[in-house]
Amino acid sequence: MAKDKTPVTPAIRFLKKEKVAFTGHLYDYEEHGGTAASARELGVDEHSVIKTLVMEDENKKPLIVLMHGDLQVSTKNLARRLGVKSITPCTPETATKHTGYLVGGTSPFGTLKRMPVYLEETILDLPQIHINGGKRGFLVIIDSKELVRVLNPVLVKVGINH
Repeated sequence: MAKDKTPVTPAIRFLKKEKVAFTGHLYDYEEHGGTAASARELGVDEHSVIKTLVMEDENKKPLIVLMHGDLQVSTKNLARRLGVKSITPCTPETATKHTGYLVGGTSPFGTLKRMPVYLEETILDLPQIHINGGKRGFLVIIDSKELVRVLNPVLVKVGINH
């Protein structure tokens, strides 16, 4: 596993600006492999790999959901929690337009547009997490509490098993 070359992405610039301690990990990106592939590549539990999901409500208002890799988002529960009719995942093109990142390399840090961030509350039970560093095949390991400090997310409980 290559550790020597940390890509300089908007996410990495953001983490450095916010003085977040992180360790970068490059791995062989697998198309449609998702968090299962990155967890396997890094030899970690998929529960500690956090996915950054770009979604929108019925008015096309974008938002980010941070979820454990081994769980899915109950969009119905999230919509109810937010008091909106519906929440749906954005198309890859729309997600890229909002974040500036390619799907598979989406990071909640350094996005093009500022969007509300919703964080599955049990993520904070993990001492450290693996989250995308803004490029396919690149995760950063950070203290989970740093998410609260730098993203100011709304805590939610909307994770469901696949």
